[in-house]
Amino acid sequence: MHQVVQLLARGTAIVGGLVLVGLVILTTVSTVGRELGIGEVNGSYEILEAGVAFAIFSFFPVCQLYGAHATVDIFTSKLPGRLNRLIAAFWEVVLTAALILISWRLYEGMQRYIGNGETTFFLQFPVWWGYACSFAASVVTCIVAVYCAALRIRESLSGRDLLPTA
Repeated sequence: MHQVVQLLARGTAIVGGLVLVGLVILTTVSTVGRELGIGEVNGSYEILEAGVAFAIFSFFPVCQLYGAHATVDIFTSKLPGRLNRLIAAFWEVVLTAALILISWRLYEGMQRYIGNGETTFFLQFPVWWGYACSFAASVVTCIVAVYCAALRIRESLSGRDLLPTA
């Protein structure tokens, strides 16, 4: 199971990274074109907006799996390992609930844009496409988050580390 979740998280991060590289190239071409008087890439802002949202959601799963979220452990670093595992499990469950809530609201937003048929200004592509891409990545995030929450709970009960911590 761990290998499947790991493959899912890493695969999503790789796709997000490729999209991010593409967005950097697009922005560079658009900026250079504007500076040279050729003109910017039409609709680059629209693509950038949808692409960055997707990239952000694409990096959540790998960050979740490897415990790479920012933490402040100034008070907990001196606590016993068992108590730290319990605290980590608690916050993992809270974060999982928050990610599921965000994913649900993203889905509802996507449904709203599908229903009203809104399109982007320059390229005229449906706004819901960007929501759909981000929602797909957020579903992977939720799968990984639930898996991590379950393992953190097992860690707190067994006293053994099952997931890496940053």
